[in-house]
Order: sequence, then C-alpha cells, then structure tokens
Amino acid sequence: MQKTSIPKGTRDFLPAEMAKRNYIFDTIRNVFHLYGFRQIETPSMENLSTLLGKYGEEGDKLLFKILNSGDFLNETTDTELLNRDLIKLTNKICEKGLRYDLTVPFARFVVMHRNDITFPFKRYQIQPVWRADRPQKGRYREFFQCDVDIVGSDALLNEVELIQIIDEVFKRFSIRVSIKMNNRKILSGIAEVIGQPDKIIDITIAIDKLDKIGMENVKEELVSKGISEEAIARLQPIIGLSGSNKEKLALLKEVLQSSETGKKGIEEVEIILNKTDILPLENELALDLTLARGLNYYTGAIFEVKALDVPIGSITGGGRYDNLTGVFGMPGVSGVGVSFGADRIFDVLNQLNLYPEDATQKTKVLFVNFGETEENYILPILSDLRKKGVSAEIYPEPAKMKKQMTYAHANKITYVVIAEKSEIQINRLSVKNMTTGEQISIDKDELCKIVSL
Repeated sequence: MQKTSIPKGTRDFLPAEMAKRNYIFDTIRNVFHLYGFRQIETPSMENLSTLLGKYGEEGDKLLFKILNSGDFLNETTDTELLNRDLIKLTNKICEKGLRYDLTVPFARFVVMHRNDITFPFKRYQIQPVWRADRPQKGRYREFFQCDVDIVGSDALLNEVELIQIIDEVFKRFSIRVSIKMNNRKILSGIAEVIGQPDKIIDITIAIDKLDKIGMENVKEELVSKGISEEAIARLQPIIGLSGSNKEKLALLKEVLQSSETGKKGIEEVEIILNKTDILPLENELALDLTLARGLNYYTGAIFEVKALDVPIGSITGGGRYDNLTGVFGMPGVSGVGVSFGADRIFDVLNQLNLYPEDATQKTKVLFVNFGETEENYILPILSDLRKKGVSAEIYPEPAKMKKQMTYAHANKITYVVIAEKSEIQINRLSVKNMTTGEQISIDKDELCKIVSL
C-alpha cells in the first residue's frame, strides 16, 4: 500500500498553526489598511504568455506549468515527442501556469482594469504562489506572499512609505530586522564603469547570490558569462564598500562620476535616506551594494529584509519597476512594491516564540454533555455566550466525563462548565478553570462575567 504523502515543498497546517498564520496575515493586513491600501485577488493560474519572459531565464524554469485539459497531446506529432524538445512541447501542451509571484499578475490586472481604477492605485494582495524550486529550509514550492504596491506614481515618497510599512510590520511582530536597500541604476552604473554595460543582467544575477555561494563562486559565474577578469577585479572592491550610508554614497559618487545612470541612482537613494532620517524607524536601514534582486523588472530602488536573530533567507523584498505594464500594451506606468514572505515570517516567529498569548485562537468554554435534559438547559446559555463574543461549544454527544475532559485538555480550553440535574433545578452551574484547577458553583447568569475575566 502506497504511503500517504503530500508533494515536497508543501505543508499541511494544523488548527494551532493556522491560528498563528492568521495572526501574521491579520497583522500585515492591518498595517496595509493603516497606509490606505485596498485588497484585490487574482486567479491562481495565469496564461503562460502572461508569465513567461518576466522573471528571466532562471525564473522561467521555475514556473509550474499546467497541462491542457482533454487530449493535450492532440496537437503534437510523434516526431516532436521523440525529439524531446521540452520548450517546443511545453508551448503545445501547456497554455496556463501557476503564478510565480503576485507582481506580474498585478501588472496584467492593472492593464485589464485600467478604466475601473484610479491612479495612483494602492493595492495589497495576500495569496499563495508556486515555484518549482528545490525544497530546503525556508524555501517552499507553495508559499504565501503578502504584497503591497503603488502604481501610477514616480514619487520617491512611495518608497519612503514602503520602508515605514516594513518597519511597522516587524515592530508589531517584535522581530529585529535589517532593511537592506540598493538601486538598480547604481548597479547599471557599476556595470558601465567596469566596462561591461551589456552584462548588467548577468552581473546582478551573480551578485544576488553572493551571501549564498560566496565571492569565489560569484567570480566563477561571472567568468562563465564572459565577464573579464579585469572587470571582476574592478567590481569586487565596489560591492565590498563598507561604512555608514553617507560614507558609502560619498565613495560611490567618486566611483560613478562618469556614469549618468549611476549618478541618478545615487540621487534617488539620497532622497529616500534624507526622508527616512527624519522618521522614527525602529529597524536599521542600510545601503547594501551587494543587493541585486535577480528579477529583470526592477529599475530603481530595491529592498530586502533579513531577520537578525534567525539564520534564514530574505523575509521581505521588492522594489521599483518603471514599465512592467508595458509588456501588456500599457507603457509608461511606474510602480513600486514589496512582498512579505508569510511562510518565512511564520518560521521566524516559531523559532523565536514571539506569538502573543491571544494569537492562538481557541475555544474558551466547553459545556459538558450528560444528555438531552442537560443539552436543553445548556443550549440557550451557549447561544447567549456566543452573542456576547465568547468562543464556546458543547460536547456533541453524551460521553464519559473522562473523554470530555480529555477533549478539553487536548484543545487547551480554558473553562469547562458542568450542569448536573441537581444544579439545573436551582439555575446554577459548576465552572472548572482548566489552568488553575479551581472549580466553583455559580448562578447561570454570572457565567459570562466569570469566563470573560
């Protein structure tokens, strides 16, 4: 008999875990609302034509593709099957794919609904995404993203607000983080001054792996992409610049003085830093020249957030994209956004045990069931408790007391209420506090007051 399992890189969540995850979603959602963002949703699957080519060659490989329904081999020939040309075959047998992120579907959404929305448009989206990645610690094939974006505005004040949102979310979670920032224009300027302007994509993809594979392996990858040893030697000290944000910018101004693109990137970073300097941010905001974010569509500021107390990958990331909607026939719409990785945040909160006590929602009151007489006495009381906002339930059938108490223990229920026939006759109840073990007899009208303490 085959062992029951789920696909690698996916997870089931028990009720206690879902309570924690809902705490994460609710916390992030509340901050999004605080800054004036409104929620949308898009389908789990998109046409492959929408997704392909938006994430670079590596991203395209990680797309989960969906076989056409019915006879999906109908349009293919025996020769094509024997040749095993996967790209050509995929184009014939798959028209749809699971979304890789929420940003590209959002760009498609903006183009399709341009007449239904007002610009600048501030949206948030909390939905799962899928990537055919190799599962490992903190990396899943199915995971939730919590995205917040502003489109239709070039103003750098949007970047400043996103930094505030990041800071506020992690302050509420009590997670200490470092907010890393860079600018793709600075990276383009670096590519220019080292004499490799046409290799900007290869350079950013390689630099983005620096903290995972180290400088030596990054050098090897750059060499394999045709970047000269001399250019790599000039690149290394630039991305290794240290010091305060101001000191890094001062050195960059010297290094990139011959690059107009690079100077524009420095100017944008300076504006953002000057604005955030007057704000009471709880977490560090650091200019990090090794930050590249491998996705092709970023054009300006880029962000990444690392937890300081747990060894895990980026838990939030994003940036400015100036023309993502252009590929869908609507050029010139600038946008900026960040994505919170709910699954990695879940892992961090679990490791640091940072959930507040009330985050794990559970039944507060369980009524013991002895039979029909007791049920009929309890049901109106139960209904009244629920109307007053107290989470309560009755054991669904008469059973031995031990079984019902075991149920209460297993579900961490705070109070067990017992109504025996002798008590029913005088409108009283027995209430047992499962935390302290104390049991008292009360008038039934006092129950709500006792369990709400």
